[in-house]
Amino acid sequence: MKQKAKFVNGDKVKDNITGFSGTVTAVAIYLNGCIRYQVQPELDEHGHYQESQMIDEEQLEIIKPAKKKKVKPTGGDREPLPKYRL
Repeated sequence: MKQKAKFVNGDKVKDNITGFSGTVTAVAIYLNGCIRYQVQPELDEHGHYQESQMIDEEQLEIIKPAKKKKVKPTGGDREPLPKYRL
């Protein structure tokens, strides 16, 4: 059975049990069907990153969906490969 993640990277979510909130930065779908999300909280009052948490899907609720924008793949910042002729 194929599992589908309920949230996507960039969604702002909150843990219903602990109150921990932040932005989804990764999704992990395990063989046993468990879906967990890496949630990165906002910066602290000094502008430093806080530790992210892996949280089960069932514990999360969406606060704000990610902005959907079209991204044109660029291939990154490396030089294009040379064109070969056969």
